[in-house]
Amino acid sequence: MECISVFDMLKIGIGPSSSHTLGPWRAAERWIDKLKATNTFDSVEKVEIDLYGSLSLTGKGHATDLAVMLGLSGADPEYIPVDNINNIIASIKSTKTLVLNNTRPLPFDAEKDIRLNKSFLPFHANAITFTAFAKGIKTSETYYSIGGGFVVQEERKSAENNKIIFNCTFPYPAQTGSELLKYCHQLGLPISEVVLENEKSIRDIDTINSELQRIWHTMLECMYTGCHTEGNLPGGLNVRRRAYDMHQKLKGDLPYNSPKTWLQIIRKTEVKFRQILKWVSCFALAVNEVNASLGRVVTAPTNGSAGVIPSVLMYYMVIENHEADFEHVKKFLLVASEIGSIFKKGATISAAMGGCQAEIGVSSAMAAAGLCELLGGSPEQVIVAAEIAMEHHLGLTCDPIGGLVQIPCIERNSMGAIKAINAAELALETDPNNVKVPLDKVVSTMWETAKDMNTKYKETSEGGLAVGVNLTDC
Repeated sequence: MECISVFDMLKIGIGPSSSHTLGPWRAAERWIDKLKATNTFDSVEKVEIDLYGSLSLTGKGHATDLAVMLGLSGADPEYIPVDNINNIIASIKSTKTLVLNNTRPLPFDAEKDIRLNKSFLPFHANAITFTAFAKGIKTSETYYSIGGGFVVQEERKSAENNKIIFNCTFPYPAQTGSELLKYCHQLGLPISEVVLENEKSIRDIDTINSELQRIWHTMLECMYTGCHTEGNLPGGLNVRRRAYDMHQKLKGDLPYNSPKTWLQIIRKTEVKFRQILKWVSCFALAVNEVNASLGRVVTAPTNGSAGVIPSVLMYYMVIENHEADFEHVKKFLLVASEIGSIFKKGATISAAMGGCQAEIGVSSAMAAAGLCELLGGSPEQVIVAAEIAMEHHLGLTCDPIGGLVQIPCIERNSMGAIKAINAAELALETDPNNVKVPLDKVVSTMWETAKDMNTKYKETSEGGLAVGVNLTDC
């Protein structure tokens, strides 16, 4: 059984993509560790990188090439100052030198030494091979970015069902929604408390709280930054940032000087239905505009869907419950992460494998579940909320124009957030005994849909809007 922590599902990293940016970045770090473990690192004279499948087809738009260079340079996506990224890349390109792990200068030509191979490797659509030349000896390692920043190698594949095998030490490991409910009944606890018990088995409560605080602060900072940054997004599509303009119209005239005081003044703004829709959309757009510009976000469960969970949580904080504090944030994130892990175990959170249903669909289900528990829903109703949200994302394709996480990706986050809120409210008015479609059936249906979906609709920019809209029109 796969054992997935809340901090596996919610990772802090750099945009625009968890599978195409954060994953390759982490893969580069792991490869360096392997070079050191095999006593090869100190003799490396040259490195080359091959990108395959979706990493190649949309790699430039997703900044995969930049992520690889940053990872090989020893930068950490959680902590690197965002303003330093362009300088590091510019230095590598201008000097044609890459300082491996910030210690070994190597000759490196990004245009030649990062190769784009349109062919797909059998194990996963997102494959990257690192090759090192050390004293005449050539050594290579291949990694697979399987969504949400998760990186594996092929030897962890189960030949029976093409899933990844892990060892799990949680006291209450749940592969499915029904198993999760079994533990809730057995322990007499809500879902958030069951998840917390699992987390406490691998780290102390102070660490859990501080790391969840860091995740929430990153989300809040991301929304704040997006709402206060105007202009066009990078990448060539000339997409106008919309969160800034929406925020200017919504915020009113009350003064503030930080994300924390900003949250307080939003609580004092008008809360008619239209304004609520606009605020939720504004929060979601803000996050994904930051993501699209190589900003720091929280994968939730991916970068492309990073705006749904923060915007729904912010909705609860500033609209539903003005007294909400960290304990509410904590419960929300614990529940959301567990629902995301169920989809990862039973299906996929990789758009390259399952289309956008695996990103926006899963994030909407995660947010719906978290909100439902905060609004007083029973564990059964929380599961119903997740099911409703995903049911209405089934079949959603991934067709980014120009390979950029901008169109239609950014707007889809606002749509996923609104669906999550609606799903939570529907679940609260539902008797779970009358439900005809269980969450576990939706998870398996999503995976079957993913396998049946044409490859051109799976993050390749070879179908849908990606080819239906000419770049010259943008």
